[in-house]
Amino acid sequence: MKILYAVQATGNGHISRATQLLPYMEKYGEVDVFLSGSNCDLATDLPVKYRSKGMSFFYNKNGGLDYLKTAGHVTTGLKRIISEVRSLPVEKYDVVINDFESITSLSCASKKVASVNFGHQASFQSSFVPRPANKEFVGETVLKNYARASQYIGLHFKRYDDFIFEPVVKKEILEASPVNNGHITVYLSAYHDEVLIKYFRQVPHVHFHVFSKQVKQKIVQDNVTFIPVQQAAFNESMIHSMGVITGAGFETPAEVMHLQKKLMVIPIKGQYEQYCNAAALEEFGVKVLQTIDETFVAHVNQWLESYTYEPVSYTNVIPEVLQHLFESYSPEKHLALNVLPDFRQVLARLGLINISFD
Repeated sequence: MKILYAVQATGNGHISRATQLLPYMEKYGEVDVFLSGSNCDLATDLPVKYRSKGMSFFYNKNGGLDYLKTAGHVTTGLKRIISEVRSLPVEKYDVVINDFESITSLSCASKKVASVNFGHQASFQSSFVPRPANKEFVGETVLKNYARASQYIGLHFKRYDDFIFEPVVKKEILEASPVNNGHITVYLSAYHDEVLIKYFRQVPHVHFHVFSKQVKQKIVQDNVTFIPVQQAAFNESMIHSMGVITGAGFETPAEVMHLQKKLMVIPIKGQYEQYCNAAALEEFGVKVLQTIDETFVAHVNQWLESYTYEPVSYTNVIPEVLQHLFESYSPEKHLALNVLPDFRQVLARLGLINISFD
């Protein structure tokens, strides 16, 4: 069996999950990886056969999306994206799997090839997955249409629907023996280091390990240690921490809850998926802040003293998920024009309209 596995490299979680999945996926056949995106902080040794700059998101210094840089990246790369959609040989594979990757999705749509959208974002096809009090039309549209497929297999903090499984947790985390060395592990990629140190210095009795894409080597400033983003170092810090402060992503919060560490999440401004994750985490009792401002230090002190949440314990879900994926995959059953919309319609949904394909 020939398998195409398309992975979005705009977030560290996608790369981390793919690294865990690949050895299991290779038991089902020969796997080619398509890596799409240009702003992942992790190095990868995945066997990448196809590579694209993709359509990436970029952030400003203060916890939000940089809309101008993101829009400029998409606009300048539009001709390239259309060319890649046409040239990606999805029709040569027995199974096409995409982890919220739009070029593969568009290529499958244009060539009428069945595919599986597998990952966290796929879970948002279900109305049972938590959303924030104020649902966003644009956010919902992007989550449901950015990587359309003929079949969906989702991952979330718990099994909200019959096609949703629990998180893929790294082996190092599942097998870890967590201890509390008293520090707080921090990964807030949407915030600049200078913003973070301003507030963490105001909590001098606690040491903070801040994983930063802005430093090349470890730097200690008072009670704050800045560490380059590296998976093994981050895992080590998290396993031995008192707690973790991070964005409202998916993989890291799931791992923190499994380790039963204190957890505070701050959604990236303008990223609707993170608002949805925050809503789900609040149901577990996790501390959620909407932004870092002058009240942040008080929130951190309160969280350090008393905050607890519903404990969870995850297992290695990969064999079950992949068995379900490959046993249920059927191009004849799932391939339908009303599920795989016309190429032009997909681009229109993404706002890429008035484009000539001639």
